[in-house]
Amino acid sequence: MTSVYEFMAKNTKGENVSLDKFKGKPMIIVNTASHCGFTPQFTELQKLYELYQDNELVILGFPCSQFNDQEFEDIESTMEHCQLNYGVTFPMFAKVDVKGKDAHPLFQYLTTEKKGFLSSGIKWNFTKFLIDKEGNVVNRYAPQTSPLKMEADIQKLL
Repeated sequence: MTSVYEFMAKNTKGENVSLDKFKGKPMIIVNTASHCGFTPQFTELQKLYELYQDNELVILGFPCSQFNDQEFEDIESTMEHCQLNYGVTFPMFAKVDVKGKDAHPLFQYLTTEKKGFLSSGIKWNFTKFLIDKEGNVVNRYAPQTSPLKMEADIQKLL
């Protein structure tokens, strides 16, 4: 694989969506969880989305329950939680695995392209990947990194 545009993912309705749909737009791809200590990052992600969506920034959220089972069982509860508590309007997808043998191919690709501090695997919720307009992974941010600290890097891609 040569870019994120080659992948498909299921949306919250269970329909396959080609990431090619976002071609030519910078993206943040993030694994999320509704009951995590980092869940308030949804507020900052939404703020970035509102600030830069006119410049075509796209944020794609992928709920995951692999870290202490911190996600709702059903996607409807996840979406309700994100929208009511954090005002999330950026695209969210169906729950996925982001590590291990059943990791979604997109996350296998992302972690191969940008390794973490000690290994390539995702260690926790809210690991964030910044993607340029050509679909290349340009940076990876740790779960504890505030999304707002990504702003200068995002601006370079607009």
